Amino acid sequence: MDKSWMHSDRRSKAYEFGVEAFLNFAVENLLTTTHIRCPCVKCVNLKLFGVGIIRDHVYFNGIDQSYKNWTFHGEPWEATTNASRNVEEDDGHSRYSFVSEEIDMDDNDFGDFGSDPYEFANVIGDGDQPVYPGCRKYTKLLALVKLYNLKAKHGMSDVCFTELLILQGDLLPEGNTIPTSMYEAKKTLCALGLSYEKMHACPNDCILYRKEYEDSTNCPTCGISRWKEGKDSILKEGVPAKVVWYFPPIPRFKRMFQSHETAKSLTWHAARKSIDGQMSHPADSPSWKLLDDKWPEFGNEPRNLGLALSSDGFNPHSSLSSRYSCWPVILVTYNLPPWLCMKRKFMMLTLLISGPKQPGNDIDVYLEPFIDDLKSLWVGIRGVYDAHNGEYFTLRAALMWTINDFPAYENFFGCVVKGYKACPICGDDTPSHRLKNSHKICYIGHRKWLPINHPYRRQRAAFNGKPEYGIPPEPLTGEEVLQMVENGDRVCCKKKSIFLDLEYWKCDFFTFTFINIL
Repeated sequence: MDKSWMHSDRRSKAYEFGVEAFLNFAVENLLTTTHIRCPCVKCVNLKLFGVGIIRDHVYFNGIDQSYKNWTFHGEPWEATTNASRNVEEDDGHSRYSFVSEEIDMDDNDFGDFGSDPYEFANVIGDGDQPVYPGCRKYTKLLALVKLYNLKAKHGMSDVCFTELLILQGDLLPEGNTIPTSMYEAKKTLCALGLSYEKMHACPNDCILYRKEYEDSTNCPTCGISRWKEGKDSILKEGVPAKVVWYFPPIPRFKRMFQSHETAKSLTWHAARKSIDGQMSHPADSPSWKLLDDKWPEFGNEPRNLGLALSSDGFNPHSSLSSRYSCWPVILVTYNLPPWLCMKRKFMMLTLLISGPKQPGNDIDVYLEPFIDDLKSLWVGIRGVYDAHNGEYFTLRAALMWTINDFPAYENFFGCVVKGYKACPICGDDTPSHRLKNSHKICYIGHRKWLPINHPYRRQRAAFNGKPEYGIPPEPLTGEEVLQMVENGDRVCCKKKSIFLDLEYWKCDFFTFTFINIL
């Protein structure tokens, strides 16, 4: 294919025809119009976009002229000698397990290069190559990982990191393999990364520009433009008004099972035995047991994952006067032992919702791609390799809990958390009382959950001047909550939670989840 247009003027017809030919070539080979690597000089094939966004980037930023072999867009790879190398393991442990220990940064700074065997083979070669001739302590890959950790830890800019690499190369003996720029360092490390999706969103939290809205330029709900408005009130085409980063969990689960030790730890909950009958792990909870009993085909496979979701807003800026609210969504895997499941390396960032305002009850819009992946995980992901048992299996997973404070609980589930009927369990029968002097509402029915013979039930002066003989109400099931919302009851529930789209959240399992969240 003629690639001379890459060096032509971007205003010329040759460049215009070349861009269209390139996009047609990519679509024909990749069979998609929404997840294609952008070859512009800023993205350098590290980010995935739709055809329309890529066309804008290539015109505005120019195409990377060093990208001569279009391997990421369907052109055959020119195999090298490194491509035939195999990844060896000793005693089930990868020879390059130091990578998972040393990388304390986000894998998601890089694209989905891990699926390319040739490029990953080159990284294996970097793991054997000393950082300079005669060095036994550091390899090229280990040195780059440690240097990039410093960049992430101390917030170095790309320019600063490039200058540091140049200085490091000058300090080391001749023949050293330290790259001379941030771009070269990323190309070396990118094969270790996992994919992420940068999605455009409506500033009013109406939609994500995905699926049928992929090429839309205005929100179909509120009509506001997709693009950011500059100070001169002129729209900056190609610059989104709001961005959401989505980090798909399925490739990460596959990567976890490719580690011998991690794959073994993911079945720890099934191998252990509860001696005293007490709940010492989430696997002992009623929710876990109910899921295993109701769907025995899920519970009989110990490698199936039980997940929890956590989210809250925070201000990423140092200025406390700023009201900017950014919402990360974290995924926790409870198959792991208690001393591992809350470690930083096993807590997965799945969504990063940018500000400046919090999504509120519209957070369901941003959870849509995650719910789609949860539906796929419930059906099953075939061909997942278990390094511990040395076999392929079908991986399934279920979201069992969410971890959040009470205000965020309203955003996730639509339950009323303030006013006279703020108790999600009691609902219309919430025992509330408005204080005359402070004009605040207090809730005085909490003694119902005490044992029937508890002395606090008979005390009067310490509480509301009355004894308590009531019994706690039965929580609503998922089907009852769904029916109540669909019938238009907005007294206790403001919306239908997107979690009710999951099959297992509509049954009695929701009852236990509902209680455990509180």
